[in-house]
Amino acid sequence: MTDYVQVSTATPTRDQAVDLARGAVEKRLAAGAQIIGPVGSAFWHLGEFGVGEEWRLLLTTSTERYPDLERFLIEHHPWDNPEVIGTPITHAAERCRQWISDSVSKP
Repeated sequence: MTDYVQVSTATPTRDQAVDLARGAVEKRLAAGAQIIGPVGSAFWHLGEFGVGEEWRLLLTTSTERYPDLERFLIEHHPWDNPEVIGTPITHAAERCRQWISDSVSKP
């Protein structure tokens, strides 16, 4: 069962994460989104090591809608090169799978 994907990204502020989540769900690119944070992070960026805080955004979608969701996130993200990762959902309850499918079906 790899018809569904959990997509993660992060933003510098909660408001930015809420804006991305709202836009993605309203456009039916994601069935739902959770915002977690702030979370601590350690990273390499432009050849330098850094640490900071960010807001983690998790979105659930179908593999069919993933390319549109990725494009939306990159286009509307506050960072020039955001981390956008899609992880296949290998197990999910049938009613959850149906909810995802119904929520992201193109109108």
